[in-house]
Amino acid sequence: MQADPQPPERPYQAILLDLDGTLVNARGEVHPRTLEALRQAHERGVVVMVATGRSMIATRPVLQVLGLPTPAVVFNGAGIYCPAQERMLEERLLSARILTQVHRYLERSQDLAVFMGAHEKFARAPRNDAEARALEGLHQIQTVPEAALAEVENVLRVTFLTDRHPDSHAYHAELEEHIVGPTYRTHFSLALLPRYVGSPFQVADVHAPCLGKAEALRYLEETLQIPPQRVVAVGDAYNDVPMVEAAGLGVCMGNGVPGLQRRAKRIIGDNEGPAIAELVEELFLSEVPTQP
Repeated sequence: MQADPQPPERPYQAILLDLDGTLVNARGEVHPRTLEALRQAHERGVVVMVATGRSMIATRPVLQVLGLPTPAVVFNGAGIYCPAQERMLEERLLSARILTQVHRYLERSQDLAVFMGAHEKFARAPRNDAEARALEGLHQIQTVPEAALAEVENVLRVTFLTDRHPDSHAYHAELEEHIVGPTYRTHFSLALLPRYVGSPFQVADVHAPCLGKAEALRYLEETLQIPPQRVVAVGDAYNDVPMVEAAGLGVCMGNGVPGLQRRAKRIIGDNEGPAIAELVEELFLSEVPTQP
């Protein structure tokens, strides 16, 4: 008597999800259908992992909603946080040399900057209403005298904000001239975030050297032996490029930036609907696995 044929193996074992513009909508919520699909996928052995530019402090509330134990890549790859253990598993800190250049640049430019550690964020007090609005969405930020910023230790990221440039590319280029050395950098217009629509501020982030969000792929392969080709990565912005390009299936949201849409293998719906739920149901929950 012949044994029943084994079902075909699914091509993917894990899914990486950006938060803002991807997993969460403009109100910071996860679509109910998506939440249920991700939980079902987890129960079937799929690794569901968040990879975000947010700090650990800002990421933790979403991880609590998801209720999953998988560590999350935070700070654009400069850190990995474990919700089950409630601690950072990895931290890549900016060097003293880079921080010295940062302070020299801020002394000259008088730009606003936020110094972020795993558990704390510091900035000087805003000098006008526009700066105050630029800082208001940051979780648990502490304002301190400007001189005190030089004493901040264990910095994973410095976030620079300015209204002196018309776009973030120009700001990024200026910072590259003044802060020289091994780093990982991202940049974007603050107005791209829902709560800051219309903001004149441009944002540039400086992190310690890392692979960006592709650190999630490195972590999955090292700790769970899941190779990149068996990972789905979903994002919407330029800081998602490293993981979307390196994953077996790189997916861009319909609301994603053109630069990421061109690099992705697939484009789905926007972050206001159940697009991620539909993707998870197709790839991980359907009776017949979808082949790449």
